Amino acid sequence: QVHLVEAGGGSVQAGGSLRLSCKASGSTYSTSCMSWFRLNPRNEREGVAAIDAGGEITYYPDSGKGRFTISRDNTKNTIYLQMNNLKPEDATIYYCAAGRYALRAFCGPEEWGQGTQVTVSS
Repeated sequence: QVHLVEAGGGSVQAGGSLRLSCKASGSTYSTSCMSWFRLNPRNEREGVAAIDAGGEITYYPDSGKGRFTISRDNTKNTIYLQMNNLKPEDATIYYCAAGRYALRAFCGPEEWGQGTQVTVSS
């Protein structure tokens, strides 16, 4: 199991940047595929980015390509989401997640963090 705690959310003006972090603890972190999700207007979690256990392969949906970058530092058991050129429609709650399945399925998450709020003002 993996326990996840997000940080780094906050308020930013449109066009600004934020870096979210997610500290993981637990025996399976090093072999876990990790991902970021956010809550959409229908109150559903939608995948934003995913990264494999080794940190070498990443996956983004078309909506996130070019503005969001996922990375991980396995020496610190932490994953990151760098968000640039933020738009008001990016404002929502962001969650990190851990899973064992395909990147294209955003790891098929089995464990979730508590979420961190991002606010973007126009």
